[in-house]
Amino acid sequence: MVTSVTTGNAATQALLNSVNGTAQKTTSATTGAQDRFLKLLTTQLKNQDPLNPMDNAQMTSQLAQISTVDGIEKLNATLSQLLSSSADSEALQAAALVGHQVIIAGNGLNLTDAGAVGGVELAANADQVAVTIKDANGIVMNTLNLGKLDAGVHNFVWDGKTDAGVQAANGNYSISVAATQGANNVTATALQLAGVQNINRSSLGVSLNLGALGLVTLNDIKQIF
Repeated sequence: MVTSVTTGNAATQALLNSVNGTAQKTTSATTGAQDRFLKLLTTQLKNQDPLNPMDNAQMTSQLAQISTVDGIEKLNATLSQLLSSSADSEALQAAALVGHQVIIAGNGLNLTDAGAVGGVELAANADQVAVTIKDANGIVMNTLNLGKLDAGVHNFVWDGKTDAGVQAANGNYSISVAATQGANNVTATALQLAGVQNINRSSLGVSLNLGALGLVTLNDIKQIF
């Protein structure tokens, strides 16, 4: 189940309590194993044959084994703490994006009185990049020629004018991107602008809620505004 995250001291303290609880359980288990080993070793020494005492190498081997187990459990506890700390840091970074606009992969374009902002991501340099804008019925409204662009992420702005010079109505449109390098096609991905409403944490990690666009991860973000 996915739950919303509440940032602040309460959340941080809850995480620390969880980590400390795990560390205490691990320490308790390790101490118990050591106590059992020492009791077993003491019993062996008490009941050994005086004429054939326990081999020093065998005792050393047993001590080394319990030491190895102890070290592995401590290492696991340390790794668990590091993973918990990393998850908490990721959640705080994501929380800072609430209220911001981000660019992600998508073919949506929202036109307002201020125009519309979109983007393209190119896998390689391109001599010519063109963005085709269509309405909900699939009718081409405008084709933006972005010209020559290098590999990477680029933004564009549509003023809302159609190819005929008529102002289009505010609302949602779709885009597609075509890019070429000489006679070869260049892999191009359409990008769209979206607002971060809140963040969520689940067993899969931290995600950003973009409203109608659903949940995305921090790795899905191309740009932040």
